[in-house]
Amino acid sequence: MAEKYDVAIIGAGQGGGPLSSAFGNAGKKTILIERAHVGGTCVNEGCTPTKTMIASGRVAYLARRASDYGVQTGSVSVDMVAVRKRKRDIVEQWRSGSEKGVAETPNLTMLMAEARFTGPKSLLATEVDGTKHEIEAETIIINVGERPSDPNITGSDSVEILTSTTIMELDVVPEHLVVIGGGYIGLEFGQLFHRLGSKVTIVHRGRQLLGREDPDVSEEMLKILRDDGIEILLETDVSSINNSDAGIELRVGEVVTLHASHVLAAAGRTPNTDSLNLEAAGIETDDRGQIPSNDRLETNVPGVFAIGDVRPGPKFTHISYDDYRILQANLIDGGKRSVSDRIVPYVVYTDPQLGRVGMSEKEAEKSGKKFRVASIPMSSVARATETAEPRGIMKVVVDADTEQILGAAVLGVEGGELMSMLQIAMWGKLPFTTLRDGVFAHPALSEGFNSLFFAFQDEE
Repeated sequence: MAEKYDVAIIGAGQGGGPLSSAFGNAGKKTILIERAHVGGTCVNEGCTPTKTMIASGRVAYLARRASDYGVQTGSVSVDMVAVRKRKRDIVEQWRSGSEKGVAETPNLTMLMAEARFTGPKSLLATEVDGTKHEIEAETIIINVGERPSDPNITGSDSVEILTSTTIMELDVVPEHLVVIGGGYIGLEFGQLFHRLGSKVTIVHRGRQLLGREDPDVSEEMLKILRDDGIEILLETDVSSINNSDAGIELRVGEVVTLHASHVLAAAGRTPNTDSLNLEAAGIETDDRGQIPSNDRLETNVPGVFAIGDVRPGPKFTHISYDDYRILQANLIDGGKRSVSDRIVPYVVYTDPQLGRVGMSEKEAEKSGKKFRVASIPMSSVARATETAEPRGIMKVVVDADTEQILGAAVLGVEGGELMSMLQIAMWGKLPFTTLRDGVFAHPALSEGFNSLFFAFQDEE
């Protein structure tokens, strides 16, 4: 006999977990099916552990820079076992909190199993010991996320290649880390391990790092990382990889051979849809295996919804969490929320950070809008110079007719926090002149907005 529920949620990530509690608290008989761990990628393998380790890397970086501030220290060494333990402890703290929240929710059943569709409203969930559960539900929500893609490189099957998950379990600092991929993940890990003491080489096939960004922002990021001492090879592919007496040997481009102690593959992620048997439910996917859904997150099958990273579009924890809020509003509270009206922010946690929100300059060009662009170096911001953190730029795109902010990039100290201030102005539909003429505390980083928006007057 099938177990019948009002709602079945596949995946206990940052959308699925809180959504299951919302349905349970609303009186809906709900089952949450998770094959690995509560909290999803963010808590277990993404945001929480990476930013914890990046904090350790920044401490090592500042300790080595102490003389820049007139402070003398001794030699700096890194205990990777201690760094890893700190990361594990914080992950466990957040994971256990998520598990407790699920366990205490009424009307909610938690099942550790792998789910696959057997029909549009039916699932088969199999536990590790082989126990099977037939499940039927009127509403099914897919929150299965993505995983690191396997590198498609000749010889990669014979070499131990690290992923964004396994690299955080190292107990030693790599002597020479080669990072394949110059996107957000590759840059964060590349800079982190350079700060922990590794020689780092980043190999990227694109013409610029961070292909989504404007060229001037990307170029500034490139300059910062190269100034740090990281080797970066652009427009370059790894054609083959194998073990040798000198370590892991990578054939790069036409003539270059690199020898590494460790290799990180950071060139893409793959949706976890291949085990769901979506064909049995008639659920459509795109050519990447992602599940398209409409503005209210419903797939082509009525009553089946897709949220989080498994959908096309932005792959961020805060987007997954907002997907949960949209479904809560629409399916529980009778609302009419949509993904179409949200402003998407994100932060690349290099140091300095890159905070981004709304349109880039190249996106504004494609939109057909009349717009203006202003930018200033972070060295023009008093607080950045006073703290010896002057690297980077602030850049903003403004609608030429309404004077409202269309988007911004802040590559600089606390770039994510500064970007968020601009996002608040976008929510409030403030004209840029409000920030240009506003009185900010001196010397705060936000004071840089005065100079940024006065840059428009320099054009006139």
